[in-house]
Amino acid sequence: MVMLLEWWSGTDCTLYTDPESFHKYGKENAIVILNHNFEIDFLCGWNFCERFGVLGSAKVLAKKELSYVPVIGWMWDFREIVFCKRKWEEDRKTVMQGLFNLRDYPENFWFLIHCEGTRFTEQKHQISMQVAEAKGLPKLKYHLLPRTKGFAVTVQCLRNVVSAVYDSTLNFRNNENPTLLGVLSGKKYHADLYVRRIPLEEIPEDEQECSNWLHKLYQEKDAIQEEYYRTGIYPETPIVPPRRPWTLLNWLFWALLLLYPLFKLLINMVSSGSSLTLASFAFVFIVASVGVRWMIGVTEINKGSTYGNNDNKQKHK
Repeated sequence: MVMLLEWWSGTDCTLYTDPESFHKYGKENAIVILNHNFEIDFLCGWNFCERFGVLGSAKVLAKKELSYVPVIGWMWDFREIVFCKRKWEEDRKTVMQGLFNLRDYPENFWFLIHCEGTRFTEQKHQISMQVAEAKGLPKLKYHLLPRTKGFAVTVQCLRNVVSAVYDSTLNFRNNENPTLLGVLSGKKYHADLYVRRIPLEEIPEDEQECSNWLHKLYQEKDAIQEEYYRTGIYPETPIVPPRRPWTLLNWLFWALLLLYPLFKLLINMVSSGSSLTLASFAFVFIVASVGVRWMIGVTEINKGSTYGNNDNKQKHK
């Protein structure tokens, strides 16, 4: 999927960051906080990992439903991705165990987390700001109220292992509305990613103080987004990390290895003339096409989860 973004669609991603921090990316363990406003923001997060050589060791805190997605979800399960049901009473033990397993991970890793818990929509934003008002918290314009418990536990479990938090804010130029279908069709987008490196020792150890720190961070993120919409650029130095060839070479290797026998199988099936064989092939093709379209649908904002739509009726965590 990263190959499709980088090489097929040719999407540009400009990084805005402090040059001193830039040289540390990929050379240390980090927690990466991402905003969740776009259909392909997760893909841009993976692209960020790949540019610094940590895509293979990148971990995420993901909703449990994704573990059931054929192939991709199963792969994540085997790669020690931390899944949650987004019900904290049930998730706490599972999440903590998954995070503790990363403490002795043999390579540098980045742990990616969407603290808002769900993708931004106007309906969810309205409800989230009602919760903010009820709790006496400052309202946000471009983000949902962050879910603090998961972040606090992540920091607690990975303290003395992770060196920093990378506060990352993504946007697209010219009001582009990127979609995974657009990437698959080869459409080129222009992404801007602002990253601040925050040493982990600056984050309070106390859970309530850590929660307050995260709320303050999201107020700062909101101000940064406001400035971006006003000026069209982020602060700090723009840098375009070079594309690495490995995603393309990896895709070419597996394509050559798998497509030849599959193509040969197809030729044999067609040449057999068997109606049953052809019907079976057509059925498998249709099921595969429907499956791929369903997986794409998982990323679409208008088909997103209802999580966050009922926060005015439930306790906000």
